Amino acid sequence: MTVPMSPHPQEPHSANFAARLNWLRAGVLGANDGIVSVAATVVGVAGVTNEPAPILVAGMAAVVGGAISMALGEYVSVSSQRDSQRA
Repeated sequence: MTVPMSPHPQEPHSANFAARLNWLRAGVLGANDGIVSVAATVVGVAGVTNEPAPILVAGMAAVVGGAISMALGEYVSVSSQRDSQRA
């Protein structure tokens, strides 16, 4: 028994679709990580004080720190992938 050939053996958009799905997956997981870590920081500070200023400052510091961390991590990841593809 033979398997019939696919009517579209080389889908030009299939690789692009997979790349978009990976980008979406990374975005969703990154957003989830950022939301959880900032919320944990804010809740922790709010458990210690009722003053809004320290809670706001801690939340903003967590957002900025998380953004810098994610940006540097993504840069290192892309750089290593590019270097391994060149080798």
